Amino acid sequence: MKKALFIIFFCCVQLVNSSAKAADAYYYQLKVYHLKTTRQATRLDAFLKDAYLPALHRAGVKMAGVFKPVVKDTTDQLVYVFIPFKKFDQFLALSGRLEKDTRYLADGKDYLEAINTDPVYTRMESILLRAFSGMPEPMAPKLTSPKSERVYELRSYESATEAITANKIGMFNQDEITIFTNLNFNAVFYGQVVSGPRMPNLMYLTTFNNKADRDKHWADFGPEYKKISGLPKYSNTATKNTIIFLTPTDYSDI
Repeated sequence: MKKALFIIFFCCVQLVNSSAKAADAYYYQLKVYHLKTTRQATRLDAFLKDAYLPALHRAGVKMAGVFKPVVKDTTDQLVYVFIPFKKFDQFLALSGRLEKDTRYLADGKDYLEAINTDPVYTRMESILLRAFSGMPEPMAPKLTSPKSERVYELRSYESATEAITANKIGMFNQDEITIFTNLNFNAVFYGQVVSGPRMPNLMYLTTFNNKADRDKHWADFGPEYKKISGLPKYSNTATKNTIIFLTPTDYSDI
């Protein structure tokens, strides 16, 4: 009887801990800027470096990231901005906070007051994610190489239905995050897309010292992942897997 009561108590504690993690999970915004000219790229960099990231820091966002693709596209240049929010209310309040930040308004004037014939960007996407319970907050990568040599890998997994996405997220929370952590993949975040152009979907960002370091980590990952990927409950969890290799800007927090 005592053993049965202990098992019930242990399961209740695990359930409470899991619920607490879910309740404390961060929200992430991933902005994707589309640019066409060198002038736009220069102006956007200036805005992000001198106005936006400092304003985020003053608003309580301490670990924002700015990344650019390793492979450049001259016709559609991309810039990725990662913004973590401890609470959803912090995300909702950010615009109002920035509107009252006089330093931000002055430092970001070129971007904020750009005219229609000379815009700073061509188009901007915004993706909102909620952190997985298995890693409810972002982590700064522990890397030794200069930022210019680093390779960050942004992956997204699209699924056929919401239920299948939930199953894939369960796979991460129960098994995959542990494998990534044990192998030192230096993940910045894992998140479920709650609003974006491609849904249902999940995304995560892992980081490496360089390309060779990245390849070595994924070679080590294969045998460990094989132990769980063949389980029937995890079959057909993704219909499309997109991989984007990024490098952080010199002013990125991450």
